Amino acid sequence: MSNEAAVANNRSLTLGAAAGSLGYLALGLTLLAYGIVSTGVIHNTTAADTHALTFWVGGIALFICGLVEFRAGSNATGTAFAGLGALWVVAAETSPSSANAAGLFFILWALLALALTASQWRGASLLLRGVYGLFTVALVLWAVGAFASSSGLDKTAGWVAAVAGLLSWYAATVSLGGSSWAGLNLPVR
Repeated sequence: MSNEAAVANNRSLTLGAAAGSLGYLALGLTLLAYGIVSTGVIHNTTAADTHALTFWVGGIALFICGLVEFRAGSNATGTAFAGLGALWVVAAETSPSSANAAGLFFILWALLALALTASQWRGASLLLRGVYGLFTVALVLWAVGAFASSSGLDKTAGWVAAVAGLLSWYAATVSLGGSSWAGLNLPVR
């Protein structure tokens, strides 16, 4: 093995025991779609337009990835994927009856995201801490936006969620490519 290959191997990003890359791709795509639609940058779209992707990719696929991770012995990644999969299924299948109910929904899920952020703080890559940390911030902003009926906070939360989605997608891409992609060495920390 050449010295370059050894450096690339040492820089690889391990996301989970079995389904980590797929799970982070699913999370990333869902956060990107939901976040971008929330920003209002694409006209004539609403959160309802993301329901199929939210349900199947962010919900069902992510939940299954969580079960696979649990089976492979990765409790942290299994908890993250199964919990976030449940979040996206609920988000796709429910319509809160009031702004306060929506705010409460976001606060409760922010607690899950905060727990995931804390669980990744030691030993995980900066990328994964960024994914969970930014997702926590987005959920808190969505909650405050719902309680205050502030479309500006909703849009800000959408941008934060979209950045979290990009980080998740990037982490999965790095993991799949062994920290190199098209001959480039990608930063992983």
